Amino acid sequence: MKTSVRLVAGLVAALSAQAAATQALAWGNTGHRLIGRLAIQKLPADVPAFLRTPLTVSKVGELAREPDRWKGAGKTHDNDLDPGHFLDLGDDGKVFGGPALDALPLTRADYEAALKAVGADSWKAGYLPYSIVEGWQQLAIDFAYWRVDRAGARATRNAAHRAWFLADAAEREQLILRDIGTLAHYVGDGSQPLHVTVHYNGWGSGPNPNGYTQDKVHGPFEGAFVHDYVKPAAVAARVAAFHDCNCSIDRRTAGYLAATAATVEPFYQLYKAGGFAGGDARGVTFAMDRLAAGAGELRDEIVLAWRASANASVGWPAAKVADVEAGRVDPYDSLVGLD
Repeated sequence: MKTSVRLVAGLVAALSAQAAATQALAWGNTGHRLIGRLAIQKLPADVPAFLRTPLTVSKVGELAREPDRWKGAGKTHDNDLDPGHFLDLGDDGKVFGGPALDALPLTRADYEAALKAVGADSWKAGYLPYSIVEGWQQLAIDFAYWRVDRAGARATRNAAHRAWFLADAAEREQLILRDIGTLAHYVGDGSQPLHVTVHYNGWGSGPNPNGYTQDKVHGPFEGAFVHDYVKPAAVAARVAAFHDCNCSIDRRTAGYLAATAATVEPFYQLYKAGGFAGGDARGVTFAMDRLAAGAGELRDEIVLAWRASANASVGWPAAKVADVEAGRVDPYDSLVGLD
């Protein structure tokens, strides 16, 4: 979400016949819920079984809306977190003429310094890539702790320790679902073209040789249009097969957002051609393809986080997941903590 400029007072007539006030919460409840649900439904059998249940499908669908539901918690909270939903990427592939999407610094601190060098900051420019990367890294370490809890419970002969491991694993499962929901939200934001561009709500200032609309298109597209015309089964059929880029999460995220950014001008071309009027099939297809991209990316990131967790270390003193799962190390002291 952006600042108040991203608040939409009414629906654009070309997108909906009825005017209604709406807030620009990409994708809106319908879209975010759908991305979360479909990603879980598309998980392969090699991820933990607790992720592949109808209850988890439902829970993640609801939790995928959470970061938008946090809004309004307070000025400090909102000012800090709202920019994590978007990235104002220019047509040159750079953020405010500064850092390029395909060469973003690894840390928020270095990103902030790069923006400061061009007279900008991440509160104005957004930091969506970092929301996604941080969310993925959190999920990977969540999985690592769960692996160690489960392995420790299987291996120990101490009944009290076994009970502790199982209780911690159960708590970890709930944290994993919440963290998948949070990741789902930001990955979903990243599939919405108007969340990765300076043209986020009408073409805006600057050159506009093709005469693209200045209408406040953001909220109506991601909210009412998706709610009214998108069918979950049709989106599910568009989710691509699992893809591993064999690259870092930073590189994967940059590529994912670049692919979304490539759909910004096609969105405006389609809008200009009337493709979002009523339930025009062209607009519906465009929206479904974008939602499917979000669901597929989320599914892939969950799988990759699970696989990466096998190589992690957890607790203090640090215990390697691989050593614990192989029965070489008892992780109880590491997880309980020796301070």
